[in-house]
Parts: sequence; structure tokens; C-alpha cells
Amino acid sequence: MARNEQLIRQHKILQILERYRYGCLLEEIRDALVDELGLTSLHTRTVRRDIESLQSAGLDIDVHDSGRGRVWKLGASGRGMHKITASATELIALSLGRDLLLPLSGTPFWIGIESFWKKIQEELPETTWDHYRKYRQALYVTGLASKNYSAQEGTLKNLNRAIHQHRIVEVAYQKPGQPSPSIRRLEPYGIVFHQGSIYIVAAASELDVDDENRIRHWKLDRFKKAEVTDDYFKVPKDFDLEQHLGGSIGIFASHKPMNFKIKVSAVAANWVTEDPWHPEQKIDPQSDGSIVLTVKAAHELEIIPRVMALGPEAEVLSPKSTREAIKARIQKMAEVYENR
Repeated sequence: MARNEQLIRQHKILQILERYRYGCLLEEIRDALVDELGLTSLHTRTVRRDIESLQSAGLDIDVHDSGRGRVWKLGASGRGMHKITASATELIALSLGRDLLLPLSGTPFWIGIESFWKKIQEELPETTWDHYRKYRQALYVTGLASKNYSAQEGTLKNLNRAIHQHRIVEVAYQKPGQPSPSIRRLEPYGIVFHQGSIYIVAAASELDVDDENRIRHWKLDRFKKAEVTDDYFKVPKDFDLEQHLGGSIGIFASHKPMNFKIKVSAVAANWVTEDPWHPEQKIDPQSDGSIVLTVKAAHELEIIPRVMALGPEAEVLSPKSTREAIKARIQKMAEVYENR
């Protein structure tokens, strides 16, 4: 735990020194660390040891006397790390990635890419930018979520810190339809950006460690507050975030994803092959041009909307419970339109 906290402090020290051309006093670095990491206290001796560790690792951090006292700053080679060269095509690729991250505006993740974008603007020649501007007039990104997370910046910072420090967070979480938020204690494992929304993969601290429903996906929009506690937790040794998310086509959490089989007509078969539902889906071509799609999902609600969007061109073969759920929805829809 102590080693992880030291790495976080050292990374933050580099960020602080990057912002100040003429360097900082040890006390100024300490105060910035306390403020930005949400610490209750920190001794300057600890800050000095962190800086010395960075110097030992080969990072160019100078120390010299000034009228204000001894100041620490990044040396010439340290600042040279940010010298950037890029071609026009590389710039276009980066700008597209920046567009896709627009919903993260106001978060620490957006601050990073925006800072990098500004550095590139300062470094590249005008001829490269001219080519980029002309090309971008013929290339546009659309379909992005019309929201950003500026209002949740503080909440997200706390959650991000809790993930790195393995600390339990106490949150006020309000589900849709709930009159007021409920107070929960969560053990956050990771952050997921899915279809324009941010989710926190976290275990409910009050549930037993063997409970299959302990790890859930909590939507950031529903967090009214999140406070980092002084209690620590251990991430399960067998937990892997990528593997955990890979068992489903959506954002639902499940310990055991289910297999769904869907028959898709010859008319709609190309739609499914052109836009796969999951990287590991299986397609079995049929003699009449239709296909049988086998795909894993954590919950039937990840499958039902996709099937119903295809109308009569798709039919769930299994499981039976999902067939019945779709049948019930169709009957209710029919009743709504008959009553008009």
C-alpha cells in the first residue's frame, strides 16, 4: 500500500513541477500535494525523499538557491521530454480521438488530452496545421453523447484516487425512481467509459466476498457525492478488468454471462456481420441465407433491444426466458397501439 501511495505522489510531483517554469519551494510542493491528492497531512521530509527517488531514477530535477529559498524544478532534459513531432496524418488521428473523448470534458482524463493537444499546437509548424485544417473539413465525428462530466469532476477525482490507493469510498447513490439517494460503501476497481457514459466497477463493501453479485457497475451520473475513507481494501488476486468486461456486449455486470442464440433473416444478416455485437460472437450461415448468431451477454436487457430493433427479421431461439420476455413486450406494445 505504501509503495502505491509513493508512486502516486511522485507522479503528482512531476505534474506540479511541469506547471512552474521557475520551480517550487519544498513547502509549496507539499501544499500542492496535500490539496490535489486530498491528504490530511504530509511532511516535507517525505516530499524530499520522493524527489530524490525521482532523481535516482534518472529524471532531471534541479535544485538551487533563489531569493525565495531553495527551489526544485525540472531541468532542461526534463522539459525536453515534451518536445513533440507529428505528421499531418498523425495529427488527424489524434484529433479524432480527442473528439471521441469530448463527453469526458471537465474530468482529469480530458485535462490530460487537452494539455497534450496544446503542447502539439506549440511545437508543430504552421504548414502541418494548414494541411490538417483542410483535411478536417472533409472529416467529421458525430454520434457522440450530448453531455459532459464537468459537474462530477470532484467526485471522479475522489473515485480515481480511491482506485489507485485501494481505499473504500462512501457514496450517495441515487437510482432512477428513487426519492432520495442511498448511502453505500464501495471498493472501486476501475473506471469504464461506455457509449458516452462513465461507470465505476466496484464491489459493494457490505456484501460477503463470495457473493457473485458483489461486483457491480455504478453509473457516475447517479453519484451525488463520493468521499474517500481511511479504510483500505484488497482487490481480488484473480480480478482482471479487461476480462471482467469482455464477457458481455454491454455494461451490465454478471459473474456468469449467458449464451444467447438468435436467428437473423437473410435480409438482416449483413447488418449483424457489418456491425458485430461482440468480438467473440459466432455466426452459423444457414442454407436459406439466414444466420444463427451466438453471443454472450451479462443480461437479457443487452439482447432484447437489439433483437426488437430488427423487428420480424430476428428471432431469439434461446434461452426460453428471453423469448417469453420479448413476446410479453410485443403483446403490450400491440395493446398500446390498439387502444389509440
